[in-house]
Amino acid sequence: MTVAYRPRPSVVRRDSGLYGYERALARRGFTPVAGVDEAGRGACAGPLVVAAVILGREIEGLGDSKLLSPARRERLYDLITAKARAVSVVVIPPEEIDGRGLHRCNIAGMRRAVAGLGIDVGYVLIDGFPVPGLPAPSLAIWKGDQVAACVAAASIVAKVTRDRLMRSLDDVHPEYGFAVHKGYVTAAHRRALADHGPTPHHRFSFVTVTGTRTGLSVVVRRGLTGEDEEMRENGTEAGVV
Repeated sequence: MTVAYRPRPSVVRRDSGLYGYERALARRGFTPVAGVDEAGRGACAGPLVVAAVILGREIEGLGDSKLLSPARRERLYDLITAKARAVSVVVIPPEEIDGRGLHRCNIAGMRRAVAGLGIDVGYVLIDGFPVPGLPAPSLAIWKGDQVAACVAAASIVAKVTRDRLMRSLDDVHPEYGFAVHKGYVTAAHRRALADHGPTPHHRFSFVTVTGTRTGLSVVVRRGLTGEDEEMRENGTEAGVV
């Protein structure tokens, strides 16, 4: 069962801090609680990375990965992977995104990440949108990585994992600047695409990438995650002028 709504504050906000959701669910017998989030949804190059985390011990300093400095993310990543009860990461390559569609890959990746924890989960907290087909009751939380500790931990694991992968791609294709923009749409990235064309690591279903072959100019919209997002799925929400 997947539920998409904002819980009553009296149910989940009684405890202060990011651990209110886990504590409230534990009081009602829903344990363990897994948090799920992804990184790279709005990028036009590189993989989509999905992570699921069960926090056995409280970790200080957790928060939305996009709001943390790279150095702090790396430190928290080490703490999470050392102290968490279970961590699962799924990496979905660009060719799979092109073949199946971004949103379908995201949903499937979240299911796979939860299954990869290897533990019978009592409840799942998801950042942003409902995910059907999970093995436990679940709740989709708007900006979950800012209000639920396990979701924040998943966002950090996904972000750090993906950033490391993009830095490794920068060693192979230094002319694209992957280490800087991580595959998201920036002016420098668009110039590199115009000068060199797409690599096998680009998402060919995204208009920014296909536009380099057709001479289209692409308007980048602000994504729901706060990052510049080229499109939600298969270019359907990208503006072309």
